Amino acid sequence: MLKAEPSVPRPLGYPTPRLLGADEMERRTGNKQKHESRNPLQRALINRFHRNAVAMVERVQPDTILDLGCGEGYAIAALQQAGVQAKFSGIDFSDAALREARGRLGDEVELKCADLLDLQHTSEKYDLVMMLEVLEHIIEPERMIEVFNRLCSGHLLLSVPREPFFRGLNLARGKNIRRWGNDPEHVNHWSRRSFIRWVDQYFDVVESPGVFPWTMVLARLRSRDT
Repeated sequence: MLKAEPSVPRPLGYPTPRLLGADEMERRTGNKQKHESRNPLQRALINRFHRNAVAMVERVQPDTILDLGCGEGYAIAALQQAGVQAKFSGIDFSDAALREARGRLGDEVELKCADLLDLQHTSEKYDLVMMLEVLEHIIEPERMIEVFNRLCSGHLLLSVPREPFFRGLNLARGKNIRRWGNDPEHVNHWSRRSFIRWVDQYFDVVESPGVFPWTMVLARLRSRDT
């Protein structure tokens, strides 16, 4: 069972309270708007993202799923609504996001407030570990590799914004113009090719479905013998 922790004032992956504050605001406004937008195009993109996530999960048929950086629980909810049969758990640093996730997901999903880079007391293993739209927020994302290897017993499902198109779309709709379309809390930027190459350094890439303007990768743990 995931052990509950107090709220996380400053996750290890964030260099300054200013960036942490920017991310918290993004979680409370931008992330919610992205998933609940009435804009037909944005809804279509989000729905396609979730359909591909469901397809990747169904491909590996995990019994246990951990969502790292689960936020308000949108990804887990999409999997549940699609009929994925698994035991779900989620971890996030934001109490506010987890309160909303609890209301959305109910008591059957195990949720924990914790720092993703400080999970040494978590000993559980999960068939599938997801980290969707989180790695772009973390300073030195290579630090997550140890976490993945410790918590995952089978497969990983990862996604990040697909650059430079993600920033270009922000510019096209007048968002973050002074930062050339870059969200203030995004500290890592990958093209589709560079992200697949980054994942392939540590894990075996199984598939990368087209989910523009994001890059999604399904990977499996590499054998210790290789």
